[in-house]
Amino acid sequence: MKILAVADEECSALWDYYVPGRLKDYDLILSSGDLKASYLSFLVTMAKCPVMYVHGNHDTNYEHKPPEGCDCIDGRLVIYKGLRILGLGGSYRYRPGNFQYNDRQMRSRIRKLKRQIKQAGGVDIVVTHAPPLGVGDADDPPHRGFEAFLELIDSYHPTYLLHGHVHMRYGQNIQRVQEYNGTKVINVCERYTLDIPDREITTTKIQEFYNIFLKFSGKAY
Repeated sequence: MKILAVADEECSALWDYYVPGRLKDYDLILSSGDLKASYLSFLVTMAKCPVMYVHGNHDTNYEHKPPEGCDCIDGRLVIYKGLRILGLGGSYRYRPGNFQYNDRQMRSRIRKLKRQIKQAGGVDIVVTHAPPLGVGDADDPPHRGFEAFLELIDSYHPTYLLHGHVHMRYGQNIQRVQEYNGTKVINVCERYTLDIPDREITTTKIQEFYNIFLKFSGKAY
């Protein structure tokens, strides 16, 4: 499966200078936030595949005009072609405003998803806006990472955690890909492509029942 991950900065090659067919090979697009709603709507129109997103701390306009044709997975677990994808948007709280949390609040959000994660048999990809604490974050308060994400990785060992928030142009030493406890932590600012081998959904009874639940609740793909 070929996945396009985007965040923070609209890619001119995929928007201003878009060439028809440039997105045809992608099976899924994941947004880690802080992008114009019109940009995501354009991508879902051109790509002909699902676009799923979480909120960045600057996405308060989504509350009034969300990206058309796209699926918000913030605070949800969805399964797409066998991949278990968990969305947790927002940044560390540094001022009053929506889509900002402290670690206690983020832990509470994760706890609410614990049952879904267990029923799904784990999680493959975590889509966040902010990075984990000390793994791709920065020293200033607005770009501090979440300790709660470290605990999430320690508990469920996802294959990938995709984040944005820390722009690559902020410094020469910013790394695209890091690893924490076996999980690849990837800064997807602007765009990043993942190629993941296809695999079938687990055929345990729990998985079958969970897929049925997701289908009838409108959360399955």
